[in-house]
Amino acid sequence: MAEVRYLKAVNQALHDAMQVDDSVFVIGEDVAAAGGPFKATRGLLETFGPERVYDAPIAEAVITGVAVGAAMTGMRPVAEIMFMDFITLAMDQIVNQAAKARSMFGGQASLPLVIRAPHGGGLNAGPQHSQCLEAWFAHVPGLKVVCPANAVDAYGLIRSAIDDPDPVIVVENKTLYAEKSELPDDPQAVPIGEATISRPGRDVTVVTYGAMVREALAAADQLTIEGVDVEVVDLRSIQPWDEAMVLSSLARTHRLVVAHEAVEAFGVGAEVVARMADIGFDELDAPIIRVGAPFAPSPFAKSLEAAYRPDVSDIVRAVRRTLA
Repeated sequence: MAEVRYLKAVNQALHDAMQVDDSVFVIGEDVAAAGGPFKATRGLLETFGPERVYDAPIAEAVITGVAVGAAMTGMRPVAEIMFMDFITLAMDQIVNQAAKARSMFGGQASLPLVIRAPHGGGLNAGPQHSQCLEAWFAHVPGLKVVCPANAVDAYGLIRSAIDDPDPVIVVENKTLYAEKSELPDDPQAVPIGEATISRPGRDVTVVTYGAMVREALAAADQLTIEGVDVEVVDLRSIQPWDEAMVLSSLARTHRLVVAHEAVEAFGVGAEVVARMADIGFDELDAPIIRVGAPFAPSPFAKSLEAAYRPDVSDIVRAVRRTLA
């Protein structure tokens, strides 16, 4: 095991996938010579050359359109959208083309496309560079959506996404890029659709993903002082998501909090809550509580953004509320 930054795990996953499969290539803004805006693609150009690491113009529709076409011919493109906010410019290519290809061609065509998209706040980048839009894509049949919370899952889910025959949106929280965690010397793929228990507990289940896993674990540590034992479930995969593991955890704790950085309204948490209220109703001893951002654009000001983004204190309050 070695302690590496999340960003290094992303880079290693891309490198290893390109090393074993010549059909894998990377395309995006500044991904070649500059190594990407966050340096996730650093060194790939030197190793694999300009024929497999393409700098694209500032045109997300072009980046995604080229990637969709390449995937339909048997290539395995990894397209990087510099900020998830600008994935809006590629919605037709993703939602109407990539997601529908298998259905439109009667199951005879696959589309092994990966789109990497950094999301979330924490950099005081304002309302056009801080959004969490993963729920949009989880709503579209034909797409898979994953959101790793640490280096192991960043590596493993990217490798699985590249190997997948269908389009996968890999959502990476920008504030996690510098976070360190242990990565095995021989890291393995992480199956899409399988959650993991980041912390076992007996009193309350907190279901989350991405950067909010870090907040949930800190909240769990804080609550141990009060004698509350919190179980933290990291979804890892948003579409498909692991209903069975969440239900199993709920059956142990009988209380549920669902937390994400995205706006609370109509989010991933709403889907989890709806399903657990249906299939897990008999296990519930208290109302399910959601934690998410308010229904407003993310502010620029550091102080306002800190108040806007859900954090440890919000999760602690939610746990106390469901226990009450």
